[in-house]
Amino acid sequence: MRDIFTEIFASEPVDPIEAARRSLRPKKLRARFYQRAHVSDAPAEGTESHAVLLDGRPIRTPVREPLAAPSKELAQAIADEWQEQSDLIDPARMPLTRLANSIIDGVVPRPGPVAAEIEKYLGSDLVLYRASEPEGLVANQARHWDPVVAWAREELGARFLLIDGLSFVAQPPEAVAAAIQAVPRDPWRLGAVNAATSMTGSALIALALANGRLDVDAAWAAAHVDEDWNIEKWGRDEQELERRAFRFAEMQAAARVLSVLK
Repeated sequence: MRDIFTEIFASEPVDPIEAARRSLRPKKLRARFYQRAHVSDAPAEGTESHAVLLDGRPIRTPVREPLAAPSKELAQAIADEWQEQSDLIDPARMPLTRLANSIIDGVVPRPGPVAAEIEKYLGSDLVLYRASEPEGLVANQARHWDPVVAWAREELGARFLLIDGLSFVAQPPEAVAAAIQAVPRDPWRLGAVNAATSMTGSALIALALANGRLDVDAAWAAAHVDEDWNIEKWGRDEQELERRAFRFAEMQAAARVLSVLK
């Protein structure tokens, strides 16, 4: 079983965008080898984590850590993904498991660099750079992004500058510092915010999601204002829509973690 776990998830990238790209390639899937996915009745000794089990045996992450979550509800949601697999185990259809693996293997041992990645986005966040035309796009950006900027100002004390165009303009250091204080320190919430930041291109959208200012649909819509405008004008690209659907499932997984671990 140990080698099977390694083969299933070891080659899966942590970055969700790269994961979306790879998910469209043909790959050999492993046959389902278990009858029942379930959760340990009690937390592991000395922890608050509930292990995810297959026929009573623990699952391991790619670096051989137990696959476990800090709440039974979240562990059950991960177990449900394993239970829902059919004859083949498809990691592309297991976004919560993928996120859990990345948090356990990548965030828990090294939270500092993950937080630093989120902080980088705050210096040039998506919602701060505005179009000057056409009028419809300007209005859509304002409708989706102004509430996020207002929330950061009113709730975080972060007074960011709005920039016309795409040329980089440094934000006030005190605004960035104020927003940094909202970045979670708990590794699971930190990992979920990092995933949401990567998928939306905006740390402010991710933080608004984490703090209940936006729900997952509103956050996703805010992240895709420009893309949706182009689709409306120029039509749909079916392959890109497939990638987008994959990324949205990853976004929903991040939102699930943030919701459960309030």
